[in-house]
Amino acid sequence: MAKDDGIVLISDARRAGGEGGDAYESAHWARLAHAADARNFAANWLDIQCRAFDGVIRGAVILRAGETGGFAPAAVWPEDIEGSPRLAAVVERAMQSRQVAVDGVTRAGRRQEPVFIAHPIEVDDELFGAAALEIEGRAESAVRDLVQRLGFGLGWLEALARRRTFTSKARLVTVLQLIATSLNHERFQAAATAVVTELATTFGCERAAIGFMKGRHIEVKALSHSAAFGRKTNLIRAIEGAMDEAADQLATVALPARKDGPFQVTRAHAELLQQFGAGAVCTVPLTAGARVLGALVLELPSGAEFDARTVELCEHAALLVGPVLEVKRREDRWIGAKVVDAAATQLRHLFGPRHFALKLWVLAIALVVGFFSIAEGDYMITADASLEGKVQRAVTAAMQGYIVEARARAGDVVRKGSLLAAMDDRDLRLERQKLVSQGAQQESERRQAIAEGNRARAGILATQAGQVRAQLALIDEQIARTRLVAPFDAVVVKGDLSQSLGAAVERGSVLFELAPLDTYRVIMKVDERDISRVVAGQKGRLALTSMPNEEIALAVEKITPVSVIDQGRNYFRVEAVATGNIEKLRPGMEGVGKIDVERRKLIWIWTHKLVHWMRMWVWSWWP
Repeated sequence: MAKDDGIVLISDARRAGGEGGDAYESAHWARLAHAADARNFAANWLDIQCRAFDGVIRGAVILRAGETGGFAPAAVWPEDIEGSPRLAAVVERAMQSRQVAVDGVTRAGRRQEPVFIAHPIEVDDELFGAAALEIEGRAESAVRDLVQRLGFGLGWLEALARRRTFTSKARLVTVLQLIATSLNHERFQAAATAVVTELATTFGCERAAIGFMKGRHIEVKALSHSAAFGRKTNLIRAIEGAMDEAADQLATVALPARKDGPFQVTRAHAELLQQFGAGAVCTVPLTAGARVLGALVLELPSGAEFDARTVELCEHAALLVGPVLEVKRREDRWIGAKVVDAAATQLRHLFGPRHFALKLWVLAIALVVGFFSIAEGDYMITADASLEGKVQRAVTAAMQGYIVEARARAGDVVRKGSLLAAMDDRDLRLERQKLVSQGAQQESERRQAIAEGNRARAGILATQAGQVRAQLALIDEQIARTRLVAPFDAVVVKGDLSQSLGAAVERGSVLFELAPLDTYRVIMKVDERDISRVVAGQKGRLALTSMPNEEIALAVEKITPVSVIDQGRNYFRVEAVATGNIEKLRPGMEGVGKIDVERRKLIWIWTHKLVHWMRMWVWSWWP
């Protein structure tokens, strides 16, 4: 313990001791102020206490040996005195119960047997040790006063415990506060600055800095109590040198070094102390496993040094806070840096050790791409297709009339001469009967005129008879047209009069549409991106939705030079003729047609549309 630490302890003990502190002479204060370490401090304190009380036979101070170690005597009075089993038992009882233990006192007053007193030393509910005295026998009231004065004096040892170590609770609180500070900010720069500022405040540092790896060297990212700093200043370069020095050794470096510490290279740390006048500097590497993330540098003012407990706490804090800040730093980069870093990481995994699955997948993909870059296949243009009859015949009403019979409707297959529907012909037949009667009368009159020798009248009547015959032929033709028959073997594409019997129809109304059964036209909607590769005469295949397992051969016959917009895309109408097995085909069927173009690389067949889209996109945005 340094002298300045001893003076601080004395001031703390004065406040803790209250009136009890006024009972000691100034020379005793000086002895404590010049104590070199905790053992020396405890020995001086015990000597002062034993000399201040009357009748002290022996005294002892038991302190904790280490963070996880046991308790051992730190000082005894007088020196080289043999131990007392009874005093040891009282000390053990006081430390177990964490209460003052007294043995050898009765209410009868003064006794000849000695009195044993043990007082525990606690800091933040954690046992730090105990102080014990063996004194000459005395009255209970005197022992009570002595215990009270001993409690006042323990304020010095409590101050020693507070100044020289962090309790487990304090360490946990400190680390949790640092983690909370790092998580309280969304951006990396704000979080890093808050963490180093918190560290500097907690440990009374003159300056604290944190840096992270950039390439092969560490770059300072945040400085305590500074929102901005010059990255090329001598101070920052000296701090970065100290960080690299600790990272290269993968160990915490503290200067001035401890006497019992391992040998370390401290040249950069010595230059930092020499140039910028700090009292002590400690650098803790930030690690994640065996990988160095960065480093943490703490600088104490002149006259102060880092003790083992402070360094240990800094290492614990760095172990937890370092990865948290590293995640924030990586997430706070721009998207390009993230992509490059991810690619570099995958390349390291690919060409480095382990990661067998990644290597296997990459090899498989490379083999597949290589195969399809060499192998060739038939390049075919695919388009939606539908069937139409090559010739479609409309069956219309020859005259105005009424429907009296309907034998066919859409979808029916009819043969040549089959009756499709019939119209009412009663008026026509009555008209024909009238004309037949009129013709018979005129024929009778003509014969009578010939018998009378009236040639002129006979000629007139012969002419009128011819007119009647012509009218009869017209009536017969009209009667024949009331029967609508199929002109050829066909399928009824459109028309259903079964629900319109007795309905009037006008002359020229389309009643049926027929398509032949022996010739079909395939209509394909080819995307405008592929139309340049389609020419008349190309062969292809057609698969219909109703017959997906049967392919029908087709041949391109005509390309309509007019585009059609359908579902937000442009298509060209390509007509082809079905040349395969067409017995089962019917107009209106839909499916998918493929037109054979040429032999191409498989990789080109599968990627040419994507390449085409990318070229158009780049060209549209290129200035």
